[in-house]
Amino acid sequence: MIRIGSIIFKLALFALVIVFSSCSQKQSRTTGWEYNNPETGGFEVRDYEEQKTGPNLVLVKGGTFVMGQTAESPISTWDDISRQVTVPTFYMDKTEVANVDYVEYLYWLSRVFGEEMPEVYRQALPDTNVWREELAYNEPLVELYLRHPAYRNYPVVGVSWVQAKDYCLWRTDRVNERILVERGILEWDPDQKGQNNFSTEAYLAGQYEGLVNKPLEDLDPQGTGERRVRMEDGILLPKYRLPTEAEWEYAAYGLIGNAVKERITERRMYPWDGSYLRNDDKKHYGELMANFKRSKGDYMGTAGDLNDGADVPAPVGSYWPNDFGLYNMAGNVSEWVQDVYRPLSHLDVSDYSPFRGNVFKTKVTTEDGKFAPKDSLGRMKYRKVTPEETMDRLNYRKADNRNYRDGDQKTLIGADWAEEPTEPGTTQNMYDYGDASLISDESRVIKGGSWRDPPYYLSPGARRFMHQERSTDYVGFRCAMTRVGPTPEEK
Repeated sequence: MIRIGSIIFKLALFALVIVFSSCSQKQSRTTGWEYNNPETGGFEVRDYEEQKTGPNLVLVKGGTFVMGQTAESPISTWDDISRQVTVPTFYMDKTEVANVDYVEYLYWLSRVFGEEMPEVYRQALPDTNVWREELAYNEPLVELYLRHPAYRNYPVVGVSWVQAKDYCLWRTDRVNERILVERGILEWDPDQKGQNNFSTEAYLAGQYEGLVNKPLEDLDPQGTGERRVRMEDGILLPKYRLPTEAEWEYAAYGLIGNAVKERITERRMYPWDGSYLRNDDKKHYGELMANFKRSKGDYMGTAGDLNDGADVPAPVGSYWPNDFGLYNMAGNVSEWVQDVYRPLSHLDVSDYSPFRGNVFKTKVTTEDGKFAPKDSLGRMKYRKVTPEETMDRLNYRKADNRNYRDGDQKTLIGADWAEEPTEPGTTQNMYDYGDASLISDESRVIKGGSWRDPPYYLSPGARRFMHQERSTDYVGFRCAMTRVGPTPEEK
């Protein structure tokens, strides 16, 4: 009887939610005034089902997991201490960003900025010389890997963290521009040049007009009758961005495949079950699960009996996806993530949506409170929040929190919280940057093993770092996107 009563209660509650949800689209629960009616003021509340999935993205349902090492580091580092954290639901690229994707980006930059600001294109070019070695013949890869059609679907490499971040921003704008065009709100504008190009933020701020086709109806009785899309309409997608370290690691494990209810039955060492690197499926029994360096000098096996079948990176989407449907979360290329590197970040960061690297900013405004004109790239201008703006806050006290609680003297000893560091070497001095250490506020975390790495680095818990403006032949990236609202199961 208790069980039946509980079911009846849940059904009644569900029906009540539906009633309120339905009413909320017609009139205000607070005032009773009717929505979407010019006669009552024209306040608009549009129907919204859920976030649409952007191109190449896969939904990664959030949850709790143990972040950190699953095996002892071969070089005895102590920088991935195990800790239980929770990661919110988000989206992640099914595959790594491929050469063809990045060349499309370069083509757009050349078309839009090539005449007036050719340096924008040049700054985005991958460093193809990363393939060179003093005692190896890799010139064909230097010349052909990025642009030859044979490598079209191979992961892009030679890209710095800064370049990867800029790619994510560009992708956001192109996807949202397409959404507005497909809805008939804007028309395609292939003649965008220089500053006059579609930027999501500039459009929302009223600083980009575009070729208007059919604007939305403005229900404000004092309005013009037409308006542009607003964030409240739920039409535009959130930003593409690099995943956080916690998101990347959580997504790589794909723990939905070995969980019963809320119990993780076995903590994984790799993005698949077991501690072996070969497939145990009958059809593919014995085949390697990823592209990596099996032993010294063995990148692909012997002729007639190749092990992983790839001497350099393999095409994106090779091998088998994990339980989230993500490919190459072990092997192929390592990947940039958002986080600034610190050896003991796992102990310091929040246990909900952990991340180190926040630099809090706000849009630049003029004296009359309006947004400052957009910059030469057509983007909104930002500045760091000031100590005066954060003086009365409870949740943060300064703009730059990359080195927050990392043990440096500026954070812990006699520091005035209201002062931003005046010397750029504060953190560098602590770690003796450039002499005894390469750790700085520009050091970014790299996750996942690569085609050059031994098996240890295939574990999602392994972590390394590199300066955000450097690049190599074994580091690429993939994009992520925030999920707004509940996950499908929670609706």
